[in-house]
Amino acid sequence: MSSGIVYLVGAGPGDPGLLTVKGRECIQKGDVIIYDYLVNIVLINDARKDAELIYVGKQGNQHTLEQDEINQLIVDKAKENKSIVRLKGGDPCVFGRGGEEALFLLENNIPFEIVPGITAAIATPTYAGIPVTFRRYTSTFALITGHEDPTKPDSDIDWAKISTGIGTLTFYMGVKNLPYIVEQLVKHGRSKDTPVAVIRWGTRANQETVTGTLESIVENAKSIKAPAITIVGEVVKLREKLNWFENRKLFGKSIVVTRSRDQVSEFSEKLTCLGAEVIEFPTISIAEPDDFTPLDNEIKNIEGTDWLVFTSVNGVDSFFDRIFALGKDIRDLKGVKICAIGPATSKRITDLHLNVDCKPPKYVAESIVEALKSMGEIKGNKFLMPRADIARSFLPEELKALGATVSDIVAYKTVIAEPRNLKILDRLKDGSIDIVTFTSSSTARNFVKIIGEENIPAISDKVRFLSIGPITTETAKELGLNIAAEAEEYTIPGLVDIIIKELQ
Repeated sequence: MSSGIVYLVGAGPGDPGLLTVKGRECIQKGDVIIYDYLVNIVLINDARKDAELIYVGKQGNQHTLEQDEINQLIVDKAKENKSIVRLKGGDPCVFGRGGEEALFLLENNIPFEIVPGITAAIATPTYAGIPVTFRRYTSTFALITGHEDPTKPDSDIDWAKISTGIGTLTFYMGVKNLPYIVEQLVKHGRSKDTPVAVIRWGTRANQETVTGTLESIVENAKSIKAPAITIVGEVVKLREKLNWFENRKLFGKSIVVTRSRDQVSEFSEKLTCLGAEVIEFPTISIAEPDDFTPLDNEIKNIEGTDWLVFTSVNGVDSFFDRIFALGKDIRDLKGVKICAIGPATSKRITDLHLNVDCKPPKYVAESIVEALKSMGEIKGNKFLMPRADIARSFLPEELKALGATVSDIVAYKTVIAEPRNLKILDRLKDGSIDIVTFTSSSTARNFVKIIGEENIPAISDKVRFLSIGPITTETAKELGLNIAAEAEEYTIPGLVDIIIKELQ
């Protein structure tokens, strides 16, 4: 039987931005993604829609699969002639058992590659404001397991040498054994006054850092649970000045973004830069219309159109994708004026080197009518509106009432998405999510459908719902969602601004 290839990929310490370029390429191309507990679930969003996702997380004494079973699973999937991505937290070969998995693959004649990742020992203290080396304090740095293989008869850690022979000591996954680690370091000569930091969920928005000394850290860190990393050394003193990550405006806040997967990047990036944990939970997906004939006919006879009206970026993309598919280009729009609602839609048009002739001051359909009326551009003119199948009827009806000819054409469909983050309902119920955002009426409708109308009352008092504008707010309220606040400017930057106000 022929076999595929296995990529042992380091997912980094938690911040999805710390995944390597090659690691992301592997995830995007893999047929099967086998991932661990410490892998940020956001990274799974880069997988193909048809990829098989297999969770094999090990948390404390709760193992989905034992290591031997994971090894066999990887081999079995590879023998199906598939590309397997074994996604592991941090670096696969730094206390990640990547070497063991590689040897098992070798024994079974399965080709493999190892893709290194950023290990927690470097990234986690850095995000806590602690550089692991600093010339004033130390030029030596050690990575040490906080819990050795329990089947080994003796410890491999030479406490007498590392206690005083290395400047910065980093212990992986040693929360449970922290008293023993402290005891051994002090017993073998390390001063009780040595600064220590214990960091849980390093590099993530829910990062938690506790500091102290070897004398006090056990007591100070009683509330810290795994997964955590322990840093011992004088460099911990620098945290007081270099704590950059935990000082961000939205640090520690969890925000759900319900936009379509294709549109989520700008919004997520803005929130992530402010320190938030962004939970991408697309509730809508953009699809082609059932029949392109009406849109094709309008494009073929575009010379008879006076105004093109775009109410969304999706409308722009769908319309021009079809123009190019029909072998036409922007020269065919000569003489056609363009109206666009909102700065993002306008920018998408100007990116095509086209001018926008009408930009309504408010980002709702009612403002389009007022703007065109003030320009004297409605009566007797023909309007083409490439829009979604579920777009509001107000705009075409109002234009017709004012004497215009209107072709309201379905250029794309908004359909309900199939979310991959199925644990979101548990988080909404336990109150570990701060805000859910809605950027359109369809995101609100589909959120309720996916979560379940019966679950809305149980989560309404534990999370705040925020809306991008009045139409979305109206729809959300009809669905039983209590909107806590609405963006003053009906844009993504406006929504970010209201999030900051709500959470500070």
